[in-house]
Amino acid sequence: MVYFAKEVEIVEKKSKFLGYFLHCQTLSEVEEALSYLRTIHKKATHICYAYSLESPFLEKAVDDGEPNGTAGRPILSVMQKKGVSKACVFVVRYFGGIKLGAGGLVRAYTKTTSEVLN
Repeated sequence: MVYFAKEVEIVEKKSKFLGYFLHCQTLSEVEEALSYLRTIHKKATHICYAYSLESPFLEKAVDDGEPNGTAGRPILSVMQKKGVSKACVFVVRYFGGIKLGAGGLVRAYTKTTSEVLN
């Protein structure tokens, strides 16, 4: 069982964005949390995420099918601006039927990440 430090929910034009913050030290912890989220959110449209690990230094941003650079990169950017490391942020999206466009996706993923890190 994975225990997240914080969880938030944001709704943008009927799409639901669920943010999860996890303190982690290793890539295996990130992979375990992702597997857990895929299990409990089987009907989610996307599970996008970014992580920053210290030893060894490793950062990664994953869009999980969203247009390139509209999900994982904004998540990682917020983490970097807030100085968050040894952590992972996941954002689970349930599509609400209204397309948000690239700018709308970036704003939604950025807002969800900011909320979960506050």
